Amino acid sequence: MKKKLKSALAGCMAVLLLAATPVFAEETAAKENAPSKNLIVLIGDGMGPAQVTAARNYLKYNKGIDHLTLDSIYVGQATTFADRGEDGDIIVSGVVTDSASAGTAFATGNKTYNAGISVSNEEVAKPFASVIEAAALAGKATGLVTTTRITHATPAVYASHVRSRDNENAIASQYLESGVDVLFGGGSASFLSKEDGGKRTDKSIIADFEAKGYSYVKDKSSLLALPDTTGKALGLFSGSHIPYVNDRKSETPSLADLTSKALAILSQQKNGFAIMIEGGRIDHASHANDFPSTVQEVLDFDAAVKTALDFAKKDGNTSVVITADHETGGLSLSRDNIYELNLDLWDKQKHSSEAISGSLKAARTIAEVKKIVEDNTWIKDLKDEEATQILNGDGSSYGPEGAYNAIISKRLLIGWSGHGHSAVDVGVWAYGPIAEYVKGQIDNTRVATASAQVLGLDLTEATARLQEKYVYPKFKTGSNNQPRFPAKALAEALGAQVDWDSKSKTVKITSGSNVLKLQLDSNKATFNDKSSNLAVVVDHGKLYLPLEAFSQLTGKTLKWDALSERIIK
Repeated sequence: MKKKLKSALAGCMAVLLLAATPVFAEETAAKENAPSKNLIVLIGDGMGPAQVTAARNYLKYNKGIDHLTLDSIYVGQATTFADRGEDGDIIVSGVVTDSASAGTAFATGNKTYNAGISVSNEEVAKPFASVIEAAALAGKATGLVTTTRITHATPAVYASHVRSRDNENAIASQYLESGVDVLFGGGSASFLSKEDGGKRTDKSIIADFEAKGYSYVKDKSSLLALPDTTGKALGLFSGSHIPYVNDRKSETPSLADLTSKALAILSQQKNGFAIMIEGGRIDHASHANDFPSTVQEVLDFDAAVKTALDFAKKDGNTSVVITADHETGGLSLSRDNIYELNLDLWDKQKHSSEAISGSLKAARTIAEVKKIVEDNTWIKDLKDEEATQILNGDGSSYGPEGAYNAIISKRLLIGWSGHGHSAVDVGVWAYGPIAEYVKGQIDNTRVATASAQVLGLDLTEATARLQEKYVYPKFKTGSNNQPRFPAKALAEALGAQVDWDSKSKTVKITSGSNVLKLQLDSNKATFNDKSSNLAVVVDHGKLYLPLEAFSQLTGKTLKWDALSERIIK
């Protein structure tokens, strides 16, 4: 996702698994005069201003409570824009972010393109270290907690590096090497082989976590039974995302449950800790335009905020910062020129729209649709045209579920602009010393730099250590499934000089005393004036070479990690 290069020669590069031990072999202590010993970052994914207001209004008018826990520590708002990038063949401005680019900003302090997980916005991308990685380098305990898949974009930006957020199997493998002490969320499928019911093509890796000292849990009772002194814990509570609040069974932990146990474990570390906690399904409910579920997910997040704040106030040496990566759905708390909200109906839906989406899709008659809606809501008078609307779907990928939510929303007197993200600013809340660093109007990158500041961490040093070892290039796969890399971009990323003679159509790549010459019109190559059998490939005017060529040039044994699509230097 970057500007297209006009040069005929351009390149990329890739890196191997983020291994905390090799990368961070020597710990560097945090500054002794750091304002806080511990840091808690909470992210309400998709939680824009309207989502927050909706949850507060629900409490006020339905429960007699006139505030959220969040309200007491509001300090300002943050911009959310990303870098320019590519959406297929189209260059997009980045003004509307996704969770990967926004997460990279508030985890590492750097902007990147939509879908990039803590890597730079370049053809040969470089990794950016996160606050969690810098905290681990400083000898602090670390944790990631979410109601989404643990390999989803927001947790991923804190302890992994990939060019695409969709590479969740690689993210899971990188967690194994990252050294993160507590990992709680959904997404067991990325940890299990296909033979074991997951989606990995290599092998299941949960046993590998256990071999490294992780206690593995997968339900609420085993979570609560974990000793606080367990040290390392992996909790995967669903194959994909943890179910919505209204769909959870008794053995499904809440976000507050996960937060409480994670803090109990991490607080055993005498050097302090850093943790990110995400209410990730606010985003999913808003994507689907499922308003009742959106409200309940915000309340679930606010309960986790209370757990974190209670800990921080008792501890006396903890900073808490809370924000959102973006708003989702373009939520409006009114519609159709009606100055009212049907607040008494906001909790009358029994289960999320996701829970009944299969039944709605399978329905073939108006009577079937009416029965499904009646069983799940207060609506006993669904009109034939409304049922037909659900049968026909809303024209989006949500189909009948989207149409169902449109009808529910209309009756609740709320509206949505669509199923995607919007570019509005999001709230910032903070407690403890970090509050002074994030007041007023800030950019989302300030969350990362303030987090590092308050813990006395060096993000620049942590990033330099990563970049010494790894690069992440774009690449093409040849007929033999071997990757080929853009010659110019990768060579220059490795410190080589590239010269192009347009008259003779010759490329000369120089690295120290090594010289690789490529004759493009005849596809011939020489290395140090000796004939070379390197395959020279030109695709759309761009020269690609195998990894072997770059190993010869640098004199290093460069390695390609196919899973994470990166090169280790």
